[in-house]
Amino acid sequence: MDYSDDIYIRQALVLEEAKHLFQKLISEDSMEILHVVDIIQRLGIEHHFEGEIEAVLQKQHSIFSTHLSDLANNHKLYELALQFRLLRQRGRHVHAATNFNGCADVFDSLKSNKREFREKYGEDVKSLIALHEATQLSIEGEDSLDDAGNLSRQLLHAWLKRHKEHHEAMYVANTLQHPLHYGLSRFRDRSIVLSDYKTKKEWRCLEELAEINSCIVRLMNQNEIIQVYKWWKDLGMAREENFSTYQPLKWYIWPMACFTDPRFSEQRIELTKSISLIYLIDDIFDVYGTLDQLTLFTDAVNRWELAGTEELPDFMKICLSVLYDVTNDFAQMIYKRHGLNPIETLKRSWVHLLNAFLEEAHWLNGGHLARSEEYLKNGIVSTGVHVVLVHAFFLLDHSINMETVAIMDNFPQIVHSVAKILRLSDDLEGAKNHEKGLDGSYLDCYMNEHQNVSAEEAKRHVVHMISCEWKRLNREILTQNQLPSSFTNFCLNAARMFQSASPICKGLRKNHTKMTSKIIWTLPKLE
Repeated sequence: MDYSDDIYIRQALVLEEAKHLFQKLISEDSMEILHVVDIIQRLGIEHHFEGEIEAVLQKQHSIFSTHLSDLANNHKLYELALQFRLLRQRGRHVHAATNFNGCADVFDSLKSNKREFREKYGEDVKSLIALHEATQLSIEGEDSLDDAGNLSRQLLHAWLKRHKEHHEAMYVANTLQHPLHYGLSRFRDRSIVLSDYKTKKEWRCLEELAEINSCIVRLMNQNEIIQVYKWWKDLGMAREENFSTYQPLKWYIWPMACFTDPRFSEQRIELTKSISLIYLIDDIFDVYGTLDQLTLFTDAVNRWELAGTEELPDFMKICLSVLYDVTNDFAQMIYKRHGLNPIETLKRSWVHLLNAFLEEAHWLNGGHLARSEEYLKNGIVSTGVHVVLVHAFFLLDHSINMETVAIMDNFPQIVHSVAKILRLSDDLEGAKNHEKGLDGSYLDCYMNEHQNVSAEEAKRHVVHMISCEWKRLNREILTQNQLPSSFTNFCLNAARMFQSASPICKGLRKNHTKMTSKIIWTLPKLE
């Protein structure tokens, strides 16, 4: 028996133990089971408990929706905030208020007297963190929830100043900098844990299951990246001088981060192929092509044919051929799986992207700095997010029909929000690192229009724009009932990938692969 057989047997045994304990707890303690659900999600093993978690939260949603006032009056702040966050994370549109007019806000009842609130919760780190985490899922118009978030942050910062040497200080600081809602469990530092979140002795099986899961996922990632490297080598593009130094590992970061369920192995590989072409074509526009060549290149993609490209360099013609082949193969794979050929939708996504790239090339060639609104409208498309999300939509295991495909064709709000978060986050990160894009950035355009605005004021403006877009994305996750939840969850993970301040996401922007390599190739030892 080899290592992989042994680890899967061990996983099955530990999972059976964990599920038995889970079922036992459901009938005993509703708050304890919610605490365990939270731990399971933090450990990134929720895919093992999908049915159980859904049953628990469905029951809790009914209680929360019908007895909101009672919950506010009879529950502790920690319990109320935890329930609210877990339900919204699951896409349950629980309201922060007892009615739709925003009256008698449930969190207002806990913080109506700020002085009293400070005295009661100023040292209650567990409750303040729970409230802080819950308020990250606010949507537009929930001013009171935003106020509660601001108050919790103030009190947590004040607590840190008083308790710099406290054993929980590192966890509090990390929570303030990296709220759960904006992070991916795969890349979360699990060594920084609040003592109240450490599993009880009888629940140590969850930590063991998470450790086993990490090993299995890493084994799968290793195999997948080997397949991606083989595909890249067989493709022949690596023999072209312009592309000889490219590292497929950086293309694999997106699928690895967003397709979190281990069973999506084929999907991670297939999406990496499409993402590789975004990187290649982006470099053709930024580095290798003249404006005349780029115009011919874009025209060929708009016509979806190679005719008329004789004047292009060989590497550009090869790239076009690979784009057509990879896209057509993808479409055939989806047709065999779902009985619907998505080739027209896929073509349109590439045409939109290439047209946006060409617009930026014209700006650069003419020394033109676009107006901020014009830049952002085009920049949202040139992120390539729409191309990625369209391909991901067809790869996920859900029913596909003409109605949902039509929604994707029209660049839905959820896709727009993810792309806007990426564009603004990328430009903000570039400004922080004093990096200047070839065609400027939103901050450059904004400051050019508003000559009296300082660089710091412009950054604060962009931070506010990102915050507002997260609220729109939160609303889409809660109210989008036309697109499947598996897709909206993918979108959320994509936004988390960009928003996170972790090294892995900075590595994505700077095209580094060191951190990703460490995550994939380092296997923890199982005792």
